[in-house]
Amino acid sequence: MRIYEASINIKAIFKRELSGYFGSPVAYVFIVIFLLLLGFFTFYISHFFEMGQADLRNFFSWHPWVFLLLIPALAMRLWAEERRLGTIELVLTLPLTVTEAILGKFLAAWIFIGLSLCFTFPIVLTVMYLGDPDIGAILCAYMGSFLMAGAFLSVGIMTSSLTRSQVISFILAVVICLFFVLAGFAPVTEVLSGWAPLWLINMISKMSFLFHFNAIERGVFDLRDLIYFLSVIFFMLFVNGVVIQNRRTA
Repeated sequence: MRIYEASINIKAIFKRELSGYFGSPVAYVFIVIFLLLLGFFTFYISHFFEMGQADLRNFFSWHPWVFLLLIPALAMRLWAEERRLGTIELVLTLPLTVTEAILGKFLAAWIFIGLSLCFTFPIVLTVMYLGDPDIGAILCAYMGSFLMAGAFLSVGIMTSSLTRSQVISFILAVVICLFFVLAGFAPVTEVLSGWAPLWLINMISKMSFLFHFNAIERGVFDLRDLIYFLSVIFFMLFVNGVVIQNRRTA
């Protein structure tokens, strides 16, 4: 019975948040900018057509960097706006738990990002027209991108709960996400290799979104990569819950 009630509460928050995206210009602006940035980087910076290869490696390699900019911008309003408008008190007095409120908000934003990824599917059709790509590897890369987007989003919703300022939330999320990206960035590991022991370099690299996303992008869907992204999401949402619960009991 309690599980059924929880699912109803999560669904209510989910619908409220998702309709809020499409009831304002936020959704359309995000999708347009997302597609324009990925298209620009893929076709003009990576010279997609000039390379003459029927794969999407260069397309997916830009996802972490586009997510680094756009997902914190999407997530910064999730709790910060509630606090600024004073509606967070109303949400917290509803007959639902903090966990249900967080999951509803998170899932709505995550599904919205997934829908945005779906709009990039024409590039898959383009590659299929030009050659004979590995569809399994492409689907793995999309799944990895979706999981990585969830990890970025979990950081953003956590920082949004810390402050009523969306700008501060955005900056905090970008800084934290930048650490998770740069930890596995090749130039950074090369610098570390000059003085740090190998075990430390490996440990830092394995904390990186890039390390796990690149493994999935190659078409190898390892359970460890799935566990990593889900662990990051769970931890960030747990911290989010602690912050909101402290505010609720204050």
